[in-house]
Amino acid sequence: MTPVSTEIPVHRQHARPPVLALDDRRGTWGMALFIATEATLFVMLLFSYYYTSRGNNRWQVHEAPKLHYSLPMLAVLLTSSGVLYWGEQQVKKHRYGAARGALLTTILLGIGFLVLTFLEYSEHLKTLRPSTDAYGSTFYTLTSLHGAHVVFGLLMLCWVMIVPRWEPARRTPHRPYHNVAMYWHFVDTVWLFLVILLYIVPNIYNIA
Repeated sequence: MTPVSTEIPVHRQHARPPVLALDDRRGTWGMALFIATEATLFVMLLFSYYYTSRGNNRWQVHEAPKLHYSLPMLAVLLTSSGVLYWGEQQVKKHRYGAARGALLTTILLGIGFLVLTFLEYSEHLKTLRPSTDAYGSTFYTLTSLHGAHVVFGLLMLCWVMIVPRWEPARRTPHRPYHNVAMYWHFVDTVWLFLVILLYIVPNIYNIA
């Protein structure tokens, strides 16, 4: 009599278990809505920056912010997004070791961004403070709020790092790697706009 094999075929070991489509995508939709609310907040703050600079009570003309920290900070975040996107592709291929390495690299790059932020603030605060005028208040509100989002993103990335199983998963959280990556890409995109509007444009037109 031929013995019955109990070994699970390789192509079924990583098959997604039966999960309701609504449950499978619930976290992704929740993250998308959360990102939408945060994006609206930044849009309103950028509008206040533009409106105040063009209003009757326009702030005094300041020296345009230097680029020697902001541009490397942008390069760090864009690199981290690329690494994390690559990690997402590894998750889809069930190469979890490589995905974990990408996640760790992203976390280290995020910490590097915060270090550069500290150095940039240490230099910038010598000539401009939040209490200086409307420009100083708006500038530090935007950049510090983004820094807080980076910290929150790092905490989420660390949470994904300790989650025992990413996908496929029968119970929540579903697709944690992808959902947190969505937030991290959003944070990086916000910094791209901040660098353009708060740093590059004032240097081009010599305004602040």
